[in-house]
Amino acid sequence: MISILSPSKTQDFADDSVDVSKIGHTEPSLLKDSSVLVRELRKKSVKDLEKLMSVSENIATLNQERFQHFSTPFSPENARQALLAFKGDVYTGIDIHEYKKADFKFAQEHVCIISGLYGLLRPLDLIQPYRLEMKTKLSNPKGKDLYQFWGHKITEQLNERFKAQKKKVLVNLASNEYFKAIKPADLDAEIITPVFKEHKDGKYKTVAIYAKKARGMMTNFIIQQRIDSPKKLKTFAEDNYEYSENLSSDKEWIFVR
Repeated sequence: MISILSPSKTQDFADDSVDVSKIGHTEPSLLKDSSVLVRELRKKSVKDLEKLMSVSENIATLNQERFQHFSTPFSPENARQALLAFKGDVYTGIDIHEYKKADFKFAQEHVCIISGLYGLLRPLDLIQPYRLEMKTKLSNPKGKDLYQFWGHKITEQLNERFKAQKKKVLVNLASNEYFKAIKPADLDAEIITPVFKEHKDGKYKTVAIYAKKARGMMTNFIIQQRIDSPKKLKTFAEDNYEYSENLSSDKEWIFVR
């Protein structure tokens, strides 16, 4: 069983509260493809990046500098493990500061992060600072946007990962923007999408900020409890969530509170 996450625009490469020397690191499997994208992005001016990414001048300037400083090979001196670097809403629910080496090892085998720049990341894959959302319409040698650039590669990488899994199940904890980078018809696995809803005004509704945090909490639950069977997901009860049999379907599992 493999769980997928979206990346985070918020990143921290200075936090030293986790001893990275004890958990090891790996290299992104599609790093050569990342370098192709960086070459395209280096051609862009600050104004180009402002328009392309729909960001402020300051953010565009920061990311132009990042792309100019992107360099391989990656090492602990110039990059950081993805699970440690991402710090957005989803990742607040992943308690890496409590993890032991065995937790990181399980995460490495059972969690993947889909990325606009890196394609598919394992938690201990090194990354350098970046901002490149999957929906970005960056013209590239393979097409008009990142979906065309990555094509079937992310799906192929996942299929490789599934060869080592007993349960061929993909737990989709990514946003729609990133899930769209997968080709479900070509994936050698069943797909289950957990959805988190709040009871409000007599109805159950998805509230984006809470749903993001819940995705992180479920990922943390999977890692720390060594969940390797989809049925065990239904026992998830963090932060007062509970599985709703009545609201759920075979492919979409609803958790409410």
